[in-house]
Amino acid sequence: MNRNLWLMAAAQGLFLTNNVLFVAVNGLVGLSLAPQTWMATLPILGYVVGGAISTGPVASSQARWGRKASFQIGVAVAFVSTLLATYAVIDRNFWLLIVATVIAGYYQANGQLYRFAAAELAKPEYRERAVSLVLAGGIVGGVLGPNLAQWTQHLGNAPFAGAYAALAVIALIAMVVISMVTFPPVPPRKHGTSGGRPLSVIMRQPVFIVSTAAAALGYGVMNILMAASPIAMQVCGHPFRDAALVLEWHVIGMFAPGFFTGHLIKRFGVIAILSAGVVLNLLCIAIALTGVDVMHFLIAMFLVGVGWNFLFTAGTALSLKAYQPEEKDKVQGAINFCVFVVMMITSFSSGALVTTQGWTLLNYISLIPIALTGIAVLWYVMLDPTRKPA
Repeated sequence: MNRNLWLMAAAQGLFLTNNVLFVAVNGLVGLSLAPQTWMATLPILGYVVGGAISTGPVASSQARWGRKASFQIGVAVAFVSTLLATYAVIDRNFWLLIVATVIAGYYQANGQLYRFAAAELAKPEYRERAVSLVLAGGIVGGVLGPNLAQWTQHLGNAPFAGAYAALAVIALIAMVVISMVTFPPVPPRKHGTSGGRPLSVIMRQPVFIVSTAAAALGYGVMNILMAASPIAMQVCGHPFRDAALVLEWHVIGMFAPGFFTGHLIKRFGVIAILSAGVVLNLLCIAIALTGVDVMHFLIAMFLVGVGWNFLFTAGTALSLKAYQPEEKDKVQGAINFCVFVVMMITSFSSGALVTTQGWTLLNYISLIPIALTGIAVLWYVMLDPTRKPA
């Protein structure tokens, strides 16, 4: 870990504070403001949609102005969007809240590139560990996000208005942190040179397909359960402080393994860690289906958090083999777009399913992306049984 990686880990923590607090309160605020209960998670969906439509502009800004300027723009957008969300909650304007979360998605699209920036701030032989350790910075968000939501829940005249306002302060701190990072200079582009192979060619590579599937589907399983858990716990009669505790341990599960996931990838290979992620997701579903006590929610959400970490970190490490340096901006944008598409589907279906069909059916449906991830990993291995672990 060098100075720049520590700063990026801090930026990751602040980004996840924003992300986790949004997940913790958007569904509940949506439930209180939405015209229909099935629309409760539309503010969460708006955040994901905003991220999806921002992947192209963010990739362009990264290529044109470099990491620092693009990341700073993302944090500035976060500041504006959280102030708008604060006003929307005070005004009890459900649709304005969705607009605010869509705008906030630009920050989401930027923050999803922190892990790739980490790989560029370390020597080639330490790229996997750099990705893993910077992702571990998200543990700050795991602790701070839910607690910040709980501490600020009743500040002001409207529930959770203070939580959104607190995120504006977090955005200002993140802006200072990013300004202190020294990124590699943007390589000059010679007139008439191409940006490498066409994206369609890159995306047909098995290594791209499997790494993207692991990252996207792993995110999908985690997202559908995380977005629904505060609503499911409220329906089961658990107070918000219990939901905040569950989310805290969930995000700890997501990012605490980052301190050693990189080492595990180096020792056992990407395939082994991807497989372990699939198994942990299956264990999560098994626990969730056994009951609805607080501990059932806590253990299940902790396990899906660790499973996500294994799939996302290993998928990111594997994706580094799919492109050349001159192709990185468009390929990383494509990977993140695939992640956001899956998140859009799961964010919408999460609220609709948990409010109409219940927590149990939601967990059974989550087995679909888990199975698809396992099939993708198995397919990659069967393409070349003699391949050494990636």
